[in-house]
Amino acid sequence: MSMGLELFGEPGHRMDNVTGVYIPEILGNGDSVRSHLLEDFGIEIGTSFGPLHGKIWRIGTMGYGCRKANILRCLGALEAVMRRHGFASPAGAGVDAAYAVYDA
Repeated sequence: MSMGLELFGEPGHRMDNVTGVYIPEILGNGDSVRSHLLEDFGIEIGTSFGPLHGKIWRIGTMGYGCRKANILRCLGALEAVMRRHGFASPAGAGVDAAYAVYDA
């Protein structure tokens, strides 16, 4: 992924209503990133359960959450918060990649 993140699951087995993303090792279990997304931007993303708990984020991609403005806001906020926590995500990469899809 353009933000330096890896999607969970094989392409043919991914779900349309939620996107699973591996949490970069430098971010630990990802809870501090999730907390800052909620506190600073009002964006809530989920963690995973069982053996994947603390290894995968679940980002909802259905209904109101999948509107263009919300997708762009989520990507920009996630990128900014991850950088604050030490993950070197290329500035603007996620939003630029989303625009490339929207403009195609």
